[in-house]
Amino acid sequence: MIEISERAQQHFLHLLSQQGIEGLGIRVRVTSPGTPAADCELEFCEPQELTGGEWTVECSGFNFYIDGESATWLEGATVDFEPNQTGGQLNIRAPKIKGELPGAEAGLVERVRYVLEAEVNPRIAAHGGRISLLEVDADGVVVLQFGGGCHGCGMVDVTLKHGVEKTLRERVPEITAVRDATDHKGGSNPYYSKKEGQSAMG
Repeated sequence: MIEISERAQQHFLHLLSQQGIEGLGIRVRVTSPGTPAADCELEFCEPQELTGGEWTVECSGFNFYIDGESATWLEGATVDFEPNQTGGQLNIRAPKIKGELPGAEAGLVERVRYVLEAEVNPRIAAHGGRISLLEVDADGVVVLQFGGGCHGCGMVDVTLKHGVEKTLRERVPEITAVRDATDHKGGSNPYYSKKEGQSAMG
């Protein structure tokens, strides 16, 4: 169901030992499951806070609880902890929580918007950027608006061609072209002001 690495278990055990509460565990639940906005939330959980609907994963020294309604969305999920200079980062990979790409019966606009929300925007968010869909015309041309750190960014052409367009055309083959309708001269806080650096989709 859900795989919790040895490093992640040690990390959780360390956090729990600092709380000093007998029987304290960790509970995970999915917020907005089945949508591009889906996310995993972790919280400390005392035995009396359990609802009875949870799935329990016995870890070394503590219990990891999966919210009952979230269980199906967390099928095949992995939890890992990567140590670094500042302590470390907890990584939860849950391939099913955003649901499936809308099928061919869904409209072109709906499928393009899903790919933007589920795949493109989370990747460019690290650069403070965001991309909105303006339109998909009758010829399958997608017109996008770049905002945030992508607005006025010198690397926006690279991001568009090698990142956004490539991803969209792989997922939605009917697309014939992807265009940027943003006036980049007005960007107030671009991530790269000149044509240097790397694509936000790198």
